[in-house]
Amino acid sequence: MSTTIEERGYANADVLVSTDWVAAHKDEPGVRLVESNEDPLLYASGHIPGAIQVDWTHDLNDQLRRDYLNAEGFAALMARIGVTPETLVVFYGDKNNWWATYAFWVFQLFGHTNAKIMDGGRAKWLAERRELTREIPEYPETAYPAPERDDTAIRAFRDQVLAHSQANKPMVDVRSPAEFSGEKLHMPDYPQEGALRGGHIPGAKNVPWASAVNTDDGTFKPADELRRIYEQEQGLNTDDDVITYCRIGERSSHTWFVLKYLLGYSNVRNYDGSWTEWGNLVNVPIER
Repeated sequence: MSTTIEERGYANADVLVSTDWVAAHKDEPGVRLVESNEDPLLYASGHIPGAIQVDWTHDLNDQLRRDYLNAEGFAALMARIGVTPETLVVFYGDKNNWWATYAFWVFQLFGHTNAKIMDGGRAKWLAERRELTREIPEYPETAYPAPERDDTAIRAFRDQVLAHSQANKPMVDVRSPAEFSGEKLHMPDYPQEGALRGGHIPGAKNVPWASAVNTDDGTFKPADELRRIYEQEQGLNTDDDVITYCRIGERSSHTWFVLKYLLGYSNVRNYDGSWTEWGNLVNVPIER
């Protein structure tokens, strides 16, 4: 069994909440539960009562360009799901919170810092046989004064990644070893798609995202285990300027969350272009 969140030694333990906390607080008016999954059909099959769905493809991404929604789109999203700047948004989802941390990351681009992750995600809630519903909640529309998206603090772009690599600064490739080596262009059991070349960005360390979670219940490992994985084994430290990446930025948002919040790294950015961009670029360096 996992220890309590408070006992695990995180730099920012308050960014996580337990399933017990969610069960006790989910009906409070100042709390909004957001379910974000890879599979959008999961929400319809049953979700935590009161939770609203935020779909990563339709709600968070621009529908024409490869980019995220702008300030106007974010304001409309927040209005639709009944969120104000004062609302505590608690994210959870499938895949041990891959997409929950991805949605959390996008919300941070717009400065919504009043946000947390439900430790263990959807799978832990189901394993504990807690209440589910198919009823889709409706909330009064709000007025949300969204700022312009901040792409400087926690997001990295390809030219910045190239300069980062050339300066021998640390990067964490969170994909599977087969993707990292160039053997595969995709995640195991996913179609071969997305890149013309396989391999990794020169200088990157391979630490698969799932290294950070417990296999039994999907909760995050204690801080001492995380420090062993990222610091003792890979040589990172909390003052490093670190970039994380994967295939499209979703798995790497999970590792970004671990480094920034659970271990307290001061400068971590997620390269959402990731391998679908890098593996298709002309004349960039690749290692295998």
